[in-house]
Amino acid sequence: MQAPEVEILVTDSSYTTTFTVDRNPHEAYTAINDPRGWWEETIAGRTHEEGDEFTHWVPGVHYARIRVTELLPGKRVVWQVLDNWMSFIGDQSEWKGTTIRFDLSAFDGGTEVRFTHVGLTPNDQCFDVCRDAWGLYINDSLRSLMTTGVGKPSTNPDEQPDSRFADVRRELAGARR
Repeated sequence: MQAPEVEILVTDSSYTTTFTVDRNPHEAYTAINDPRGWWEETIAGRTHEEGDEFTHWVPGVHYARIRVTELLPGKRVVWQVLDNWMSFIGDQSEWKGTTIRFDLSAFDGGTEVRFTHVGLTPNDQCFDVCRDAWGLYINDSLRSLMTTGVGKPSTNPDEQPDSRFADVRRELAGARR
């Protein structure tokens, strides 16, 4: 399988990034449903059944409470952001009510993974930081979990600096000024 480059699409209503992996859709689906393995090791709560709720918490930077709203094995995972707080923005409603969606489709013997954060727009104060962070988590960490079985999730940033996020930390520092 010849994997195309990562494709990124930004519209007035969403941020989307797409990549392909040499894995079947069910393997990709299983990896997505393990956000501790690719997003944040400290995620609390269940993530495997519709109606499950979990929290993403980076102390002093970002909190999100998320509900799993749709699970179609090998095809789709959808999360709804119920609550959100970011230390570096003024409008704390930016993520609230947005949808995080993963669509999977068979592609040339592998799987195309399309990640869309519906409601994350260039008009949002958090857009640049969120776009860059999602790019790392989705295109690097999640892809790695799918292809090697080992993701690159963040740990508690107060305990262990993660060099992958140096640029994002600089943007955050600039946004707080």
